[in-house]
Amino acid sequence: MANRTSTQNLRKRVRYHYRGNAAGSTLRLSLGCLLGLELRRVGSGKRMTFAKAGEATLSQWMADNAQVCWIEHSEPWDLESRLIAQLDLPLNLDQNRHNAFHSRLKELRAQARQQARELAISS
Repeated sequence: MANRTSTQNLRKRVRYHYRGNAAGSTLRLSLGCLLGLELRRVGSGKRMTFAKAGEATLSQWMADNAQVCWIEHSEPWDLESRLIAQLDLPLNLDQNRHNAFHSRLKELRAQARQQARELAISS
């Protein structure tokens, strides 16, 4: 596996998943779609989020239901690949086509994006 070094540290990445929006967090996008939140085009219309109210709902849901833990590892990209191959991680799409939920989650996200394209741009 190639070294996919992030330009952000772990704290910033986790914080964005918890406080950011679906345009910048695939975790937020997946969870919001599974929770039935309406994805909308925002700003110029190129970005898609759950808009202000939906993102707030998702942030609260995550605060109530999601937990984060981590371990230090000298080559985390290698460990990530091995964990994805061995564990049932249904929300992880990258490197995870073998997961039974992979195609359904991709379909849900694609449907949400298509519906968002059909709606007016949200403020």
